[in-house]
Order: sequence, then structure tokens, then C-alpha cells
Amino acid sequence: MTNHGKENDLSLTHINEQGAVNMVDVGNKPITDREAVAVGHVVVRPKTLELIQQGLMKKGDVVTIAQLAGIMGAKQTANLIPLCHPLPLNKVDVQIDIDPAANRLVVTSTASTSSKTGVEMEALMAVSVACLTLYDMCKAVDHNIQIDQVRLLRKTGGQSGDIFLE
Repeated sequence: MTNHGKENDLSLTHINEQGAVNMVDVGNKPITDREAVAVGHVVVRPKTLELIQQGLMKKGDVVTIAQLAGIMGAKQTANLIPLCHPLPLNKVDVQIDIDPAANRLVVTSTASTSSKTGVEMEALMAVSVACLTLYDMCKAVDHNIQIDQVRLLRKTGGQSGDIFLE
């Protein structure tokens, strides 16, 4: 992990001096370009993966629908995570790759903004919603679906600098 930011600052920014919940004040922070990349996996049976690859799922093109759902989810982040700031998103990209060796779909999201605060939650939300959509669209043929390893891979921009967790 490379972190050029405040490595020893363990204070909780969403708790004020009195211990109450607090939305972080970003008013005095500069607007900077920021980007975050997140990933998650949807593990399915080999037959389910085959149906997806062949476009034979009864609910339609599950990959395209999950990509759209992920983008829509990123746009709703501040409405769902109580202390997140609403952000003007420059771009949200959701890619879904099939990994037949591991019987999984790999969902990767990149979110970017020019703002006063980071876009990690939007990238994570996009991955999470896309994974949940894949689950929903495949559950009729596969009752053993697993969503796992949803995590941030990297973020760039802002006061804490670039962080690479890959």
C-alpha cells in the first residue's frame, strides 16, 4: 500500500468533540480531481456462467443491466449512506468481466469527480449494486451465488494523496 497522506491520523472524522454524529465540513477544502476504483466478485455455478456468456438468461442481458444498475447506484450514494456528501460525478464506469477459471464475474467500477471530497463510496456503491443486480437476475437458476471481495483498489487526488491497495 502506498499512502502519501496522514498515515498516523486515526481520528474519526464523522464524530465531533462531543461524540455526536457529524457530517464532515469540506467547505474550506480545495476542489481537486479525484478518482476511485473498486472491485467485487459474483461467484456462480459453471452452468450459470455459461448461460450468461451465451445470452440465455431468462431476464435478459444480465451484464448490461448490471452495468446500468451500478452507474445508477453510484448516482444515489449520498441518498443511501447518511454522512456522504452529494458529489458531481464526472464519470462512472462499470466493467464486468467473466472469469471462467474461478466461476465468477469480476465487477470493476471507476468513479471520478472534481470536488472537495473523495469518490470512494460511489465506486464501492457502483460495484455493490452491480453485484446485487447480477445476483437478482441469476438467482432463479442458481441458489448458491456468492458476492465477495468487494473492496477499494485505489484512489487518487485529495489531501490524503494517492492510495493503492491492489
